[in-house]
Amino acid sequence: MGGTLKSHKASLLKAGGIEDHVHLFVRTNPSFAISKTIQMVKANSSRWITDLTCLPGRFQWQRGYGAFSVSQSRAEAVKDYIQDQEAHHRTQRFEDEYLAILAKHQIPFDRKYVFEEEIVG
Repeated sequence: MGGTLKSHKASLLKAGGIEDHVHLFVRTNPSFAISKTIQMVKANSSRWITDLTCLPGRFQWQRGYGAFSVSQSRAEAVKDYIQDQEAHHRTQRFEDEYLAILAKHQIPFDRKYVFEEEIVG
């Protein structure tokens, strides 16, 4: 993911996650739309995961993603949050946390479009 971001003139500041999601703290390049950068990361990492693992079928990310801006003054807090994902999600499910973030920041959403069911195979 870091190599893909670098080739897209972006910088990976921190990466982490657990089995069902990943967090990337990225400094994007303003000459590229965030959606294009995410599209490239997802496509290249899907191909890499499929090539290097013994998954029964082809790996793919869900269609959507969340992207949030962060002020420089909160950068270390974001890095700490990403570092502690495993411990954090022992007490709060990702889905619940994500919906709470959307609600806290008054981001309108329709729950039926936020998460997809996992398809394996």
